[in-house]
Amino acid sequence: MSKEAVTGKVFDAATLKRIVEQAKPYRLRFTMTGALVLLLSAMVWIRPALIRMAVDDAIPAGDHGYLLQIFCAVVGLLVIEALLQFRVTYLANWVAQSVSLDLRSKLFEHVAKFRLQYFDKTPVGTLVTRHVSDIDGIANVFSNGILNAIGDILALFVVIGTMVWVDWQLTLLVLAPIPVLLFATRIFQKVIKKAFIDVRNEVSRMNEFVQEHVTGMHIVQAFGREKREAKEFAKINASHRDANIRSIWAFSVFFPLVELLSATSVAILLWWGMQDVLAERMTLGILLQFILYVFMLYRPIRQLADRFNVLQMGIVNSDRVFKLLAKDEGMEDPKGQSSYAFKGTIEFENVWFAYEGEQWVLEDVSFQIKAGQKVAFVGATGAGKSTIINLLTRFYAHQKGSIRIDGIDISTIPLHVLRNEVGVVLQDVFLFSDDLINNVTIYKTGYDQSDLDAAAKAVGADEFIARLPEGWNQNVRERGAILSVGQRQLIAFMRAYLASPKILVLDEATSSIDSESELLIQRATESITRGRTSLIVAHRLSTIRDADAIFVLEKGRIVQRGSHEGLIAADGVYRDLNRLQLGTSEEDQNHGVRT
Repeated sequence: MSKEAVTGKVFDAATLKRIVEQAKPYRLRFTMTGALVLLLSAMVWIRPALIRMAVDDAIPAGDHGYLLQIFCAVVGLLVIEALLQFRVTYLANWVAQSVSLDLRSKLFEHVAKFRLQYFDKTPVGTLVTRHVSDIDGIANVFSNGILNAIGDILALFVVIGTMVWVDWQLTLLVLAPIPVLLFATRIFQKVIKKAFIDVRNEVSRMNEFVQEHVTGMHIVQAFGREKREAKEFAKINASHRDANIRSIWAFSVFFPLVELLSATSVAILLWWGMQDVLAERMTLGILLQFILYVFMLYRPIRQLADRFNVLQMGIVNSDRVFKLLAKDEGMEDPKGQSSYAFKGTIEFENVWFAYEGEQWVLEDVSFQIKAGQKVAFVGATGAGKSTIINLLTRFYAHQKGSIRIDGIDISTIPLHVLRNEVGVVLQDVFLFSDDLINNVTIYKTGYDQSDLDAAAKAVGADEFIARLPEGWNQNVRERGAILSVGQRQLIAFMRAYLASPKILVLDEATSSIDSESELLIQRATESITRGRTSLIVAHRLSTIRDADAIFVLEKGRIVQRGSHEGLIAADGVYRDLNRLQLGTSEEDQNHGVRT
């Protein structure tokens, strides 16, 4: 994965504006939160003023009643501030989580429409980072970023304005270190932006590595790569640590500097102010008020650094999310009829296809399948069998030629209509960590228990379902971990049976199962293919003897076509494949191996 470059802007106002626009559906609560933040900021001058009144007026006069009134006012003010802060925190986080919900849903819906070619080239970990970490960073802009930053800036102006109103000369003295702080802040912003981008890049790398290697852990263990992959992960983890340390270093320099300048301002104030107090040019209460204002002045500045951290991270994250949302990687989905009365005739006419450039996987492929026919595609690995299926379902778009169903070009058929009418049973059945019902229905409604039982009986899955401890309510675990390969395949058949498509595709459905399961799968195949156009991508030639037509592919071209008997009688690729399989089977039997 290529690392993101650092843009020239330290603070991207346009991106921040776009982030804020995500809160439009919640503008009332967002506005209310902003108003409360401004109110809190406008109240910062009151407590030091009350303390000055106590020191200069109530205590010297010995007025206990007045002192009690001031004390009650301070306590009441603290309670009001606490209640307001509670409301601000709740509303800000409510808006943040709502925006996060909307963005995640929008992003997932957008990415779900991408063509498969995009997922072939993009690591899963990258997409996980966009949906989780990056959107969390955007949410933080609302919970602990923009409104709080505005409040801190307003608090600065209120404090400085109050100080000027009380004693402008003393204010200028207190503000003397500020130019140094502004210069340091500018440097800090540049450094921290680069550090944040580095951190996000390393997080993506880590997510990609973990996702990939956890999914493929059986390969890691099978080839004894545990220590080697652990070392590789340690390198990535170290890079992540170093990127974080670079950002920590920036904060480690900046925050002590803020504290140093704050202490310098207080020291100058005490040195200068005490002289005025002793000379009776200033009261002790005003001096104490100014000291409190100095702390109030530097606290927002320090908090602004944290807010800037959140905003900068949010901008970096949002830039990545918005770029993904702007990608037009979806398959063209034409508007058309919501349903078609398909019969199931399929035509490929001079079809060419390449995954990359002009590295053709299919070259000038033409064939016709009549409605209700059962046809098979055979050939060596990489011959183009599965690619034909991917084109028919429009998981990929062909570059040349045309593909038609009942004379209608599939590029003019809405995707949801096409895929409802073309059912696919894949070799590698993907199951979710959920109960059997949801895995069979794929979360579609409208099925009752009788429909499920009928599907199970039709494909021969009723026996193994009855043996499950919880029956249809059994959680099959991630990827169907508690089920055998054959059982998972039967679930795929049940999906196809319930969907009842006009066209059914079986892609290497028996390639990875044992002979016992193969017989069961064959019966299921006969059941669900009856009465509909069926395309079988075959690994075992014994499973397609009764096919109406067999197409033999080699290097992306159809080199033979005909019935099983006709192709066996002819000298060609099919007979060679058949001879090879029969020879392998005989050899295995001689060695006592079950095929």
